[in-house]
Parts: sequence; structure tokens; C-alpha cells
Amino acid sequence: MTSRIPPHPDSADITLQGVLDALVDPVRRSIVAQLHLADDPISCGNFDIPVARSTATHHFNVLREAGLIRQHYTGTSRMNTLRRDDIDQLLPGLLDACARDHTAHTAA
Repeated sequence: MTSRIPPHPDSADITLQGVLDALVDPVRRSIVAQLHLADDPISCGNFDIPVARSTATHHFNVLREAGLIRQHYTGTSRMNTLRRDDIDQLLPGLLDACARDHTAHTAA
């Protein structure tokens, strides 16, 4: 039986370059900021992002492969959480900066 949980990089394999490459896109920064501001995991379909579902899937894959998010299933929903501890250890303050930038650009 194949696992429904997609592969995630080990903490030691998360790189500065990979994280910065993933966050160069504003949609992915928005996903990270929304997760940072959320108290609970968010399903892929409940993000406020201006892209089609197939494009959103690509963005989630990039974030997962860079080590920024973890994904798991709850029923039929793919849930997303930030890898806060891993990212805070590698890049302290990055998640706060993404959230501030997102809030500043969506408040208008």
C-alpha cells in the first residue's frame, strides 16, 4: 500500500537557497504567511490565493520540497502546516517577515 503522505525533506536537507527559491513567488509567500498567521493546519482549498487549483498544487509542492511546509491528510483533505521549528532554526525571523509583508499588502 502506498502512503498518502507525500515525501518531505529531512531538517538537515533544508537549505537557504531552497527556501529563498521557493519564496521568490508571491503566491508561495502568501501561503507561508497565511499558515504563519493560522492557529491550525489549513487544507489546500482554503487558502486565499488567486490561482487555479492545478497551479496551487504546484505551489504547495514547491513549498513542501523546499522544507517550508508539511502536508498530511485528514479524511480527503490535504492539510498544510509550517515547519516552524526547522525554518526558525535555519532563518530566524523569516516567517515573521513573510507575515508582515502579507499583512501590509492585503490590508489595503
